[in-house]
Amino acid sequence: MSAQFSPLQCVCVCVCVLYGKREKGKGRVDSGGRGALLWISYCDTDPTQSCHGAAWTDLLPSADSSCLQNYIPPESLTLSCPVCRQTSILPEKGVCALQNNFFITNLMEILQRDPECSRPEACSVLESVSAAAAGKPLCCPNHEGQVMEFYCESCETAMCLDCTEAEHGEHVTVPLRDVVEQHKAALKTQLDAIRSRLPQLAAAIELVGEISRQLNERKAEAVAEITGTFEELERALHQRKAALITDLESICSAKQKVLQAQLSSLLQGKEHIQSSCSFTEQALSHGSATEVLLVQKQMSERVTALARHDFPERPHQNAHLDCQIETEGLRRSIQNLGVLLTTAAVAHTSVATGEGLRHAATGLHHTVTVTTKDKNGELVRTGNALLKAEITSADGSRAAEPEVTDNKNGTYEVGYTLRSEGEHSFALLLYGQPVRGSPFRLRAVKPSDVPQSPDDVKRRVKSPSGTGGHIRQKAVRRPSSMYSTTKKKENPIEDELIYRVGSRGREKGEFTNLQGISASSNGRVVVADSNNQCIQIFSNDGQFKMRFGVRGRSPGQLQRPTGVTVDMNGDIVVADYDNRWVSIFSSDGKFKNKIGAGRLMGPKGVAVDKNGHIITVDNKACCVFIFQSNGKLVTKFGGRGTSDRQFAGPHFVAVNNKNEIVVTDFHNHSVKVYSADGEFLFKFGSHGEGNGQFNAPTGVAVDANGNIIVADWGNSRIQVFDSAGSFLSYINTSADPLYGPQGLALTSDGNVAVADSGNHCFKVYRYLQ
Repeated sequence: MSAQFSPLQCVCVCVCVLYGKREKGKGRVDSGGRGALLWISYCDTDPTQSCHGAAWTDLLPSADSSCLQNYIPPESLTLSCPVCRQTSILPEKGVCALQNNFFITNLMEILQRDPECSRPEACSVLESVSAAAAGKPLCCPNHEGQVMEFYCESCETAMCLDCTEAEHGEHVTVPLRDVVEQHKAALKTQLDAIRSRLPQLAAAIELVGEISRQLNERKAEAVAEITGTFEELERALHQRKAALITDLESICSAKQKVLQAQLSSLLQGKEHIQSSCSFTEQALSHGSATEVLLVQKQMSERVTALARHDFPERPHQNAHLDCQIETEGLRRSIQNLGVLLTTAAVAHTSVATGEGLRHAATGLHHTVTVTTKDKNGELVRTGNALLKAEITSADGSRAAEPEVTDNKNGTYEVGYTLRSEGEHSFALLLYGQPVRGSPFRLRAVKPSDVPQSPDDVKRRVKSPSGTGGHIRQKAVRRPSSMYSTTKKKENPIEDELIYRVGSRGREKGEFTNLQGISASSNGRVVVADSNNQCIQIFSNDGQFKMRFGVRGRSPGQLQRPTGVTVDMNGDIVVADYDNRWVSIFSSDGKFKNKIGAGRLMGPKGVAVDKNGHIITVDNKACCVFIFQSNGKLVTKFGGRGTSDRQFAGPHFVAVNNKNEIVVTDFHNHSVKVYSADGEFLFKFGSHGEGNGQFNAPTGVAVDANGNIIVADWGNSRIQVFDSAGSFLSYINTSADPLYGPQGLALTSDGNVAVADSGNHCFKVYRYLQ
């Protein structure tokens, strides 16, 4: 029995052959009286290239259709080939209702007639068909003695004349010979189409094999490097061990030399005293008067000299000789020694975005963002992928030297500057393979020829005139921002401007260049009013509560407050840029202490971690200080520069729920994340106006989910990133635009407060986490 098949698809057919097993390498069938399970595969390709690669399996005991019934799971509605997994739908009545396949039936007859085959290895299904055609006409299994001369197009099967009048009476039937050539041509066309894919598959096999070979080579190289490095470290440890022991021996020998000389002198003195005492006692006890008088003077001088002699009775050395080896830091370093860098990024799913892909102005710097993805199209969250960029002119010469910046979060910035106009080819290669759409056709024109776009003037807005004092606005739904798109992750957060407070001035509720902003757990918003040299405090709903601060350079006075935070005790911690210290005030504004004096050069941002440590960003020194609350320095890290552990004008700082330190690096246009001990973890951001890019980031806050909210000063906007630094969205501020935002904080009721420095006010937005 067999399943009906279509010439357009692969159908695997199981046939029970009631004769012996075909031996490998022989063109005959041994009579064994056992049933052979025969699987035949029909594909729209050459049968010799079919998914099976063989016509039958080993011998299995079976009879009639029982092999299929035993193979198919109970109550299953489908039949799945065990080799290629092709699935065929079973009739409602199961295996017994499968139609006869006359192709297989006649093939069996040919095999039974001619078991010997001169070419057993090359014997194929198509050759058997030729044999069947050359042997005798195909007989109808349903009507004995009738030859199959007709073809039913509806059922796609051959039949005899009686069949056309019976079960196929209402179907369209045509003479078999009329459709043979048609089907042969169709099959040949399909064969040609599928064969055309073979070179592609061969190339893919070669490429994947090469990558596999390279991977094994990289593994071997890495193993060799790891082994060599640790062997070298072992040698260094043994050398250090030998040096320490040598120094120990030298020090001990020198001390022993002094002590042994002292011991020798003391023993010699003791011996002299004992000898003199013994001699004198003998003379006095046993000597005559004459003998005593004769030696009296000599003995007296000897005893007197020994009594007056200055023996070295005090130790000339000590026994202090300890070996102190600090291993904790070394163990920690060893535990973190070596990093295995890899990524699942592949080129065909990774994408490049940005105007710089297609258009450029000569002499101007352009950037393109490459987002790497894995084989399933999922974003890759780690960096270190091998990305190369090439820009060539029409004549094939190199037109620019692109620079690739790894953002360490799966995205990369490719920057370039073209000097010549015209058409160029922009190729982006990830591990040597082109990313999706690469190479891109890049056209460069003069800056004067670049058409004006409404987007060119959409970012910066001028500060409002700032009339009036405390301004309170109703929360109204605002129109979509200029950055709105229909993409899920690029939609602005659906928030509302709840209120804004302040205008330029020196009165209560007025500000002049406010900088830092913080929020306390008891529902207060604390603002550092920098040029008014004071701290102002408001309720969560924007009502003025109090202010404190006196201008001056003495402890307790403020010269230029920039950063502000509230610690776990409710104390207010203020970074004073010009006084070069951090002041601590009680919740009601009474001065308590100052820390960092003599160490800080220009403190800007300040935060408190879970341990109560005060994290201070030194804008001038380009580093981060960590103090205990009493002012004792725990550690510091950073320095001026562009590397991962360096800064260029860092501004503000926040601490996430893992106690990690998040710092905005102003002139490096990035946000950097460090462990509580100051070890670099990752960074994100680059210079630009696109999603996830910065033009000098300032304020930063972290929500309960670990999402990082960043004030983008130069682009006058607020962006939101996930805990790994991937861009999520931005806060819609188009109804009342920001102008150079500075500090940023999350209020106790979950809203975002931002110091809008250029507009001399602070604004509070509803923030949906």
